[in-house]
Amino acid sequence: MTLTPHRSGALLLAAVSALFPLVASSVPAAALADPQPRPHGRHAPADPQTRWFHRHTTEEITRFLRNFYGSHGPSRQDRVQRVSQLLRDKQAHTPENDVLLCRPGTPQSITVGQATAMPSAFVGWATVTTTWPSGVTDTFTAYVRTDSRPITLDDVICAG
Repeated sequence: MTLTPHRSGALLLAAVSALFPLVASSVPAAALADPQPRPHGRHAPADPQTRWFHRHTTEEITRFLRNFYGSHGPSRQDRVQRVSQLLRDKQAHTPENDVLLCRPGTPQSITVGQATAMPSAFVGWATVTTTWPSGVTDTFTAYVRTDSRPITLDDVICAG
């Protein structure tokens, strides 16, 4: 019995081998990224192409929101530099309302609760309570993307 190579099989193998680098290069970098967050800081690698990233913790989100809102609302600078494009667009479409505080005016006081995070959805949030000079108390939820760089307010959902 004489063994003869199967040309069609050899050609198929050669074609698949030639296409594999093209398929591999079309995979988005995010799909190749390490899904587990690792600490950042002085132990971070010097190479910016390294495939890992830091996700903001609930403590970082809470601290950011408390600093952002302060006692009477965000500063003009924070409204420009520390909010997402989504919120800027919302504000542009509703100039009569303050989308960051869910009503116009300056609150008498603001309290930000402890943040919660859902790392798999890349989002963290906290309840914000505002007390107004009229005695009215409002609550809303402030959202932060856990992978934002730098950390920014991503969205606000008003309670009522």
